Amino acid sequence: MGRMQLETGKTLDGFLIGEKIHQGGMAEIWDVSRPDVDVPLVMKIPLILDGDDPTMIVGFEQEQMILPRLSGPHVPKIFALGDFSIQPYIVMEKLEGDSLLPRFKSAPLPIDEVIDIGARVATGLASLHRQDVVHLDLKPSNIMFRPKNADGTGGDAVFIDFGLSRHLKLPDLLAEEFRVPMGTAPYIAPEQVLKLREEPRSDLFALGVLLYTLATGERPFGNPKHTTKALLRRLYEAPTPPRHIRKDIPAFLQEIILRCLEVRPERRHPTAEQLAFELRHPEQVGLTERASREKTHWLKNMLAGRFRAGDKAPISRLETYRHAATAPILMVAVDLSSEGVPLADPLRELAGRLLATAPDARLACVNVLKTAVIGIDQLTDADGTSLHVKRLVELKDWAAGMRLPPDRVTFHVLEGSDPAEVMNTFAVNNHVDHMIIGARGSGGVRRYLGSVSTALVAQSSCSVTVVRAKHHHDDGEDAE
Repeated sequence: MGRMQLETGKTLDGFLIGEKIHQGGMAEIWDVSRPDVDVPLVMKIPLILDGDDPTMIVGFEQEQMILPRLSGPHVPKIFALGDFSIQPYIVMEKLEGDSLLPRFKSAPLPIDEVIDIGARVATGLASLHRQDVVHLDLKPSNIMFRPKNADGTGGDAVFIDFGLSRHLKLPDLLAEEFRVPMGTAPYIAPEQVLKLREEPRSDLFALGVLLYTLATGERPFGNPKHTTKALLRRLYEAPTPPRHIRKDIPAFLQEIILRCLEVRPERRHPTAEQLAFELRHPEQVGLTERASREKTHWLKNMLAGRFRAGDKAPISRLETYRHAATAPILMVAVDLSSEGVPLADPLRELAGRLLATAPDARLACVNVLKTAVIGIDQLTDADGTSLHVKRLVELKDWAAGMRLPPDRVTFHVLEGSDPAEVMNTFAVNNHVDHMIIGARGSGGVRRYLGSVSTALVAQSSCSVTVVRAKHHHDDGEDAE
């Protein structure tokens, strides 16, 4: 499972490697070409270094899972994916337009340009949301624009970097990797601070931050540190009204911006389509007190607790929405240790039979990388290979014999000191309908100390089927 050392002139899966054109903190981008493809291409390679946070690995998996399911002018076209067993990569069209970042750095911009940018980004978000994807990391460097045509048409917004995104009809690969709220601090929505990742209007909040900055030259919430304590202010914080900073901002634009920045999602625009319509038809914008607001009542907002962490109303609505939009999920807990070998075939067979009875169901293959309760975890094996990546490859090998299409199976290497708790949390977060687990035996040690399978059955909020290997008797501990 060693990684290739990419160099100009080498080939990888038929792609000729050109020049490296970008080196970021999480990935590098190379020019590539292939004889049968007549459009410019780039290859995105994740940086997987010794000791890296597995969130980086999972984020790349997330991107590989989501991008091929998207279509339209607002996302790059995907041509190939590379597996983690050899070299993970994504080959996509090379976008010829410009990113929003240079214009963002020139803010404040002319009002007409702010409105035009906002409308194009909102239109792109509408396309994403119709395809059941929430971006969740909208910021200037992740937005590009295709070149406009001679007649002024075109210029569509294109979104890149889907590593933190959420597909509403698939399990959330990042759900178990949270340490702090996921997102970029200046743009993160209040509900993201509470770790809610399935609200499309989170993207409208981020767009509101962009519009505010493009119009005023200032960020509405400054540049907070990415800590939970700092981000909790987002639950009650209200920005200075834009017209207080720049007098020529029209009332309708302040109305739109402040509506985007409402703490509660239900107070923002219902959809990205409606936001785009209002930006293009200012005469249709209904003005409220937001439009004439001159100052922010900081103390009043804080004491009122504009979005209380204990308020379950938004969570209940989101849970209902997500469950209605999600296909049934079957979860199988796979033991990749040598002791789990006798259970491998029975688990596969049962999962296959259950999937055959529910054609729209999806399979989530789960393994837990057990971490130390106290002390430093070992993140690589003796060869320097990431244990997370190694488990991921083994999990995919386990499922290969089922020959499931990519849209029916996902793979999840979870981490935690208590495997049963970690798997149950995953099942709850992703609305798993049925869990399949293996049990190795029922010896005296197991009866006395308990087991992972026993804990899963006791704690699970969904149906559980326990599989045992035939003619297998030992007192070994359950799978991690």
